[in-house]
Amino acid sequence: MERTFIMLKPGVLHRRIVGEIISRFEKKGLKIVALKVMRIDPATAEAHYAEHRGKAFYRDLTSYISSGPVAAFVLEGEEVINTVRRLIGKTDVKDAVPGSIRGDFAYTTMFNVVHASDSLANAEREIGIFFRSDEICEWEDGNADWL
Repeated sequence: MERTFIMLKPGVLHRRIVGEIISRFEKKGLKIVALKVMRIDPATAEAHYAEHRGKAFYRDLTSYISSGPVAAFVLEGEEVINTVRRLIGKTDVKDAVPGSIRGDFAYTTMFNVVHASDSLANAEREIGIFFRSDEICEWEDGNADWL
């Protein structure tokens, strides 16, 4: 089983669509093993988006995720990283198809509503930034055989 990190950005909470988006992951059969609402301080935002440091959009990106509360969570499942990337849609919202989270809820790329890890290494790094190991809840899914 893989794990991945997901962050619903401040606009999602302000628009009150957190539950609608999380339900898409649950309906797909992915298991939530950690979940919290939090404010991201500037230092954490910079650590999270470190690979984009020096790019033109870096300051806007870190400022945006620090501008209000986010919903951060960890999902578990077989090939969860690829599954989540398909569910959320392309980063550039012009390429995000209807039916994907970004295709349905994002209007501009800067405010593309959701971040998801793009690799196993990044998932492990990002989970470590936002969650302590004791915040990850191991549990058996009684419905796993039916998914």
